[in-house]
Amino acid sequence: MQIWLDSGQRLNGVDLVNGEDLLIDGNAIYIKDKIVGRRVDVSDSEGQSTARSMAGSIEWILLDLGDWKMIPIENIIAACDGTPTRVAARISSSEQLLGAAFALEIGVDALLVTESVLENALIVKAQKLESKKSIQYVSESSDFSLNILEVTSVKEGGVGDRVCVDFTGLLQNGEGMLVGSSSSALALVHGETVESEFVPVRPFRVNAGAVHSYTLMADGTTRYLSELKMGDEVKVISRDTTQRPMKIGRVKIEKRPFLHIEWKDENNNQSGLFLQQAETVRLVDISKELISVTHLEAGMKLLGYVGGAGRHIGIPINAEVEEK
Repeated sequence: MQIWLDSGQRLNGVDLVNGEDLLIDGNAIYIKDKIVGRRVDVSDSEGQSTARSMAGSIEWILLDLGDWKMIPIENIIAACDGTPTRVAARISSSEQLLGAAFALEIGVDALLVTESVLENALIVKAQKLESKKSIQYVSESSDFSLNILEVTSVKEGGVGDRVCVDFTGLLQNGEGMLVGSSSSALALVHGETVESEFVPVRPFRVNAGAVHSYTLMADGTTRYLSELKMGDEVKVISRDTTQRPMKIGRVKIEKRPFLHIEWKDENNNQSGLFLQQAETVRLVDISKELISVTHLEAGMKLLGYVGGAGRHIGIPINAEVEEK
């Protein structure tokens, strides 16, 4: 993490000084006479949207926060994580330093400070350097593959709000959505493409589970099922690991009885999901056969996705995130 000094005398540990090798001219940022980024006021939602839209397209974004807020810093860090864009924050008091430096366990890449907080900023820089030596980050693989989830328990899950996702196109046999109570472990929930004596087929539908559950979107982010809406694109996965985006035409939320399914992944991490207690809701086992949730038993093995990375507002980030 760099320390940028807004004005004053350069001390050991200061990387850039405004007016010397750093120049902030209006909304433009220059380093050694080369324009490298933009200053953005993120004190409101419009500014945050502007900053997030720049992620990956410029070298630096300098955040002006107005009244101190942590959420804008976290949101911009999450948007820029994994891209070439680095984040700097203008800091006006010593109390703000730790929050900015360690936001989402990642922190900003530079602190722009005044002389009054410079000494404390240099201490925080040293703390950040020490913490990076001890933390091993994980990253999400760009290769997509399905993993094995071993069912550890199946029990009654009460009554709650269940989400059906209806697509604008037809699902094929073997296709479904990845859904789970943890964003790091999702089960393949099959579409309603199978003939049944109980109800007509709905080959455009996935009975996806409880409103709190995560699902994987077409762009690789996750969303809560409760957030899905018409026009969103979900990543549809087949049991043969092929994938394609599908657009949502409708979302239905209704009160239904649930089964509470728990599993452990290949690394013995525990997770699970809540699915409607209905014969027509199916998962996919490791032999790629469909199995109704009403026939699930402990010890059965299912196909799913173990993502690994933590997430902030659905975006993979290089930080530890624990969900239980």
